[in-house]
Amino acid sequence: MEIILKTDIKGLGYKNDLVEVKPGYGRNYLIPQGFAVLATGSNKKILAENIKQAAHKAEKIKTEAENIASKIAEMTLEIKAKIGESGKIFGKVTTLQISDALAIQGIDIDRKKISISGPVDGAGEFSADVDLHREVKTKVKFVVVGE
Repeated sequence: MEIILKTDIKGLGYKNDLVEVKPGYGRNYLIPQGFAVLATGSNKKILAENIKQAAHKAEKIKTEAENIASKIAEMTLEIKAKIGESGKIFGKVTTLQISDALAIQGIDIDRKKISISGPVDGAGEFSADVDLHREVKTKVKFVVVGE
């Protein structure tokens, strides 16, 4: 089943992408939730016109994402966590904590666009992937320190 995505869906595609999905997934989840529409001839024409009109705006958004990516790549965030005697942290470091640390630095990024690569189980330096745009991805370094 061919559909046109109306929003970014992690692991599937970005807004205005034409993707192939299993019929049940498209018919029972994506379309009723408003995440996608059927890729009929008329919807494909509408999509082409929308992409043509949004090309200039998309270039501006991409440039802004590249500027943010260059700022993020240079910085190292400090995440505070309770650390036990064995050196392991209580709980875990989440994308929400990284998003909040970025917000303190003046960069507002939704936590859903951040993914931590590997388990964060103790103090030390780690990295997380940040997906700012379909063509702009970067890594942010963060250090876990004890409170």
